[in-house]
Amino acid sequence: MTKDKSYYFCGIGGSGMLPLAMIVRENGAQVSGSDRALDQGRLAAKFEWLQAKGIGLFPQDGSGLHSADQILIASAAIEDTVPDVAQANSLGCSRMTRAELLAEQFNATARSIAIGGTSGKSTVTGMIGWILTEAGSDPTIMNGAVMKNFVADDAPFASSRVGDGKFMVSEVDESDGSIALFEPEIAVLNNISLDHKSLEELRQLFGDFAGGAEQCVWNKDDAETAALIAGMAMETGISFGFSPDADFRASHIVEAPISSRFTLTVDDKDYAVSLQVPGMHNIANALAAIAAASAAGIAVAESVAAMAKFTGLARRFDIVGTANTISVIDDFGHNPDKIAATLKTMKAFPGRVIAFFQPHGFGPIHKMGAELAETFVEILEKDDRVILCDPVYFGGTVDRSIGSAFITDAVNAAGGLALHIADRAECGAHIVDIAEPGDRIVIMGARDDTLSLFAEDILAQLHS
Repeated sequence: MTKDKSYYFCGIGGSGMLPLAMIVRENGAQVSGSDRALDQGRLAAKFEWLQAKGIGLFPQDGSGLHSADQILIASAAIEDTVPDVAQANSLGCSRMTRAELLAEQFNATARSIAIGGTSGKSTVTGMIGWILTEAGSDPTIMNGAVMKNFVADDAPFASSRVGDGKFMVSEVDESDGSIALFEPEIAVLNNISLDHKSLEELRQLFGDFAGGAEQCVWNKDDAETAALIAGMAMETGISFGFSPDADFRASHIVEAPISSRFTLTVDDKDYAVSLQVPGMHNIANALAAIAAASAAGIAVAESVAAMAKFTGLARRFDIVGTANTISVIDDFGHNPDKIAATLKTMKAFPGRVIAFFQPHGFGPIHKMGAELAETFVEILEKDDRVILCDPVYFGGTVDRSIGSAFITDAVNAAGGLALHIADRAECGAHIVDIAEPGDRIVIMGARDDTLSLFAEDILAQLHS
């Protein structure tokens, strides 16, 4: 499948590229690549680690491609004028997208679990992977986020894990339609809501995903998902949620600032579940993971014991630290559902929230800017603050006529307190200036690994 092949990853440091590169490298292939961040001198530790793992790194100028036998792994959206692509074309190299290579690996595995849905994919993937690992199933795990349980001195960027090749767990992406490439034994459908595509497109993609699996684990509390499943006459579905008629259901919930507890009921039997991660959304994630593990043959009691030791993912309500009783939290929230989950978790307890958000592009503001503003207005209170910098922009011809000010203007018009400061560093200085004892600062956004460094810098300034 991968042995004796040579793969060249254009953008190897990306959250989806890096774990896949490590998986195919551990499976015996030659791996090399380039990355714009490497050329710009950013995220040095990540690239030093890749090199230490035997992965060759090159400038993104085509110099790393030298043979027609190399297979270029690159986004389908990258233009032919990009030097790596132009060089690959001139050499006659084969080309695959990240999703195509991942699907090739996934579909060749004897047993498989794919996790889909608009929100919660990475966390549920990490939870299932941890349960299977604790149960001795030795899974290969493909995640889009660093899984804290698997971080070690020789694996500081543990967004993947390579097992014995018999079982694979992977999150799958609907944003580019590539979810259609996967053929899972067990499909997990977390939820369906507005993000990258219209709801009509999402219904088709997720319906095909759920219907094509041998078993589907689905969220009974999500109206869109429930309606989709109801129209499919599914005979092998397993539901989860807070609904009293869900197959795996949670009750007697106790929330804490950085943890949670609940009673899990399955087949009229109760289990006491303790989590080291907070929020109702993470209780739902745990239900999905335990249900999926059960579908894979893992005893519920064994899954519950494993979940008590699950420590979460980087950038998923990741507490960076506290200075002068001011806490800084790093979070991947970038669409209305994800941001709502994070803010609801914070507002379950007293204290002012300073919410910083870096939109992950101009396109998402066009698509869901109004919904994002509405989320801030509905959940935050009059003393809370919302601060946005300009969106992530990596060049290209995207329409930039509507930016972050669209969101802040809408929040202010509805009675909130929002501020748009174009430069991110200036946002950081302002946050430090207005922060008061007892505040909680949350840094939210996607597609930019340097947001974690931004959060750490704010904490350092608060300490000084």
